[in-house]
Parts: sequence; structure tokens; C-alpha cells
Amino acid sequence: MALKGNLRDFNTAQLLNLIHLARKTGTLTVESRNGTARLCFKDGKLIYAALDRQDGRLADVLIRAGKLQPEQLKVFDLSRLQDDKVLGLKLIEAGYVTQQDILNSLRAQMLDVVYRLFSWNEGMFRFEPDLQVLQNRIPVPIDLENIIMEGVRRLREVERLKEELPDLDIPVRLTSRPEAIRKVQLSTEEWRVISQVNGRNTIEQIMRRLNMDEIQIRRIIYGLLQAGLIELGAPPPATPPGVPLPGSKGGVSRSVVEKLINYFRRL
Repeated sequence: MALKGNLRDFNTAQLLNLIHLARKTGTLTVESRNGTARLCFKDGKLIYAALDRQDGRLADVLIRAGKLQPEQLKVFDLSRLQDDKVLGLKLIEAGYVTQQDILNSLRAQMLDVVYRLFSWNEGMFRFEPDLQVLQNRIPVPIDLENIIMEGVRRLREVERLKEELPDLDIPVRLTSRPEAIRKVQLSTEEWRVISQVNGRNTIEQIMRRLNMDEIQIRRIIYGLLQAGLIELGAPPPATPPGVPLPGSKGGVSRSVVEKLINYFRRL
């Protein structure tokens, strides 16, 4: 029988701890407005994890990790190589990647998925005692104990960052001192964020455009602010509640429309 529930009542840390302590084998599926996450476990260890927008196929994982170029795949008939184990062997034989490249890339991708899941506050979950999702994929066992500890630590970090950056719906602009940026060595992720900073894009818009989670964007924005590389803009002006829309007869207030816009923006 499948275990079902909502993350509002039983969060990710509790779910993983249950799977770890009971040494469960099966597949955990979580569906929310953030997407659909699927995690596979064997004897209480995480062996596979993927989001719907990055389904965990080896070729995609290696390309995202920068270990493989798309043109290198053209020599293979991918329609006949649906099994990642077979593809992995061929990539190793061709000298494109090493076995360690494959394992490290898959492990990093899995951890990225599960740590994103820690930031989900709600969503329906279902745990079933089968591993159908794992078909044709390469399992990489990871102990859950360290994952749980790191996930909880990240949640505490988010709470602290929320105190520093309580509102994500606020624009950010580059510093008035451009020489400051040239003097600092930024990571790839920080450069990606800097490229979206134009004084109009809000933190939330940048987060969604770069497919980041709250932990990532809050940590990067806070770091850039502390380094003096970016500045917060003025928050959008508050509209008095109940102000009728232009042309309306008072039936729909602007505040209601704004709530609807914000709701669909989060979808």
C-alpha cells in the first residue's frame, strides 16, 4: 500500500528520516506547483532523483555538468541507446568521459534535486514500494543521514536569509561603482545572476528565469549585496485596498486583480 500525504503535514526531512530508519525500498513522488520530483531508494539509501524539467538521463546530466558536449553525442544512435548503462560504457570507451565523471555528475544532480525538495512547503507526496522510475537509469547510492543533516542546515540558512531579504518581489540594480565588479572573482552562478540585474527585474523574476530555488537566489543575492556589487531598488508602491479598476463600476478591486496576478505568477 502506498504512503500518501501533503508536505504541509509531513515535511521532506521527516519523509527521508522515515525511509532511512525503516530502510525502505521504493519510489517517492512529490507533485507541487514547483514541479514533480521523483526519488528512488534502496534499503534506505537514495539511488536516483530527478525533476520533471531535468529527468535524470545520463546524456542531459553530463551536458549540464559540462562534462560532455552535445556534438559528441552525434556519433551515437541515441534512439537505440535508451539504457544509460550502455551509453555510459560507450562514452567511456570513446574517451569522452571517465567513470568518475559519470558518478560525480549523477551524484551532484541527485543532491541538487533533493535539496530543492527541502524548500518545498507543500505538495502531495506518494511513496510506493517499487522502482519502475529507475528503469534504464544508473543508480548511485547515497546515505540519507548526511543529506537530512545538510537539508535541515539549509532550511535554517533560508530562515536567516529571509530575515535579511524578507521580500523577493523587489528589483535589484548594479552598483554605481562598476570597478567593484571587476575586482571580485565571481562564480558561474553569481555571473548568471549579475547578467539578469538591470534595475527592473525583481529577485523573484531572476530566480524563475534562471531556474533557481529560494536557497540559491537568496544566498547569491545576499552575498552580492554584502560585496557591494548590487543594490536593492525601491519596492513596488502599495495600492490601497478596494480601489476600483479604471472603467469598472467598483465590482472588481485592483487589490483582487493584483492577488490574481501574483497567484498566476507563482504557478
